Amino acid sequence: MTCVTTPGSNILPPSVTPPRRSGNWYSPNGTVACRTNSTPPTKGTEHTFESALRSNEAWANFKENQNPAFFEKLAIKQTPTILWLGCSDSRVPETTLLGLQPGDVFVHRNIANIISPTDINSMAVIEYAVVHLKVHHIVLCGHTCCGGAGAALGDARVGGVIDAWITPLRSLRKQNEAELTKLGDDGARAVRLAELNVEMGVHNLMSSWFVEEAIRDRGLTVHGVLYDVASGKIRDLEVGITAKESYFGAAPTEEDLKDALLPSREEVELVRGKHGMLVFEGEGSTMAVR
Repeated sequence: MTCVTTPGSNILPPSVTPPRRSGNWYSPNGTVACRTNSTPPTKGTEHTFESALRSNEAWANFKENQNPAFFEKLAIKQTPTILWLGCSDSRVPETTLLGLQPGDVFVHRNIANIISPTDINSMAVIEYAVVHLKVHHIVLCGHTCCGGAGAALGDARVGGVIDAWITPLRSLRKQNEAELTKLGDDGARAVRLAELNVEMGVHNLMSSWFVEEAIRDRGLTVHGVLYDVASGKIRDLEVGITAKESYFGAAPTEEDLKDALLPSREEVELVRGKHGMLVFEGEGSTMAVR
């Protein structure tokens, strides 16, 4: 299945699993959002384990040539400024799409980037990153063409453990059935479900005591974003610390802002990556990639 976008369209390709038959998913404006492709990969193009090892050796040699102290510094300690919470999907590799390097991002990924307070795995990662590594930013990233979101649109069994895992997504779908039904087609519904999943995850993040404490005491920011697989671009969903009204349930008072949110800050260069720099700018510390 190939995700494609149409020039000039603001509709992101939907998070859907491939239909059993050939065909297209259409966005509400009639443009093709996700297209199925049954053509098998060309023989010999698959990455083998041996080629991966050779590639690793070449990469390590290149990095050492480029900066002889690179690995030596990494071996001393890690000081990431970002905690990235994303999906296990192979098309959403955080350091690659952010243009960053080893040591820049602390990472947790799972199927459909589900953040649940009952999941001890993700909660342990988040607590370690916030309390011990003292990251400056948490980024929860959903993405288009997500198989988990697509599967959650229906009730058909996917598999024992997987069905149990995506239960929160299916519950979220049912809670928002009226809104999702109005969208008219599964492609648009899947995109919206992926967005709602990020919103729910951000809410769960900001409900944990150590995240709340870090926001209050040292200015930790929390961002919810959606990655467009077909364009490689990240869209800020403006939830979390940047969405003041959403966080408080109403327009915040000055006292609210004083007690619970970040102070105003000037643009801050976070990390210079291979393809540009990642900055968090403005009063709400909005995420941007340059």
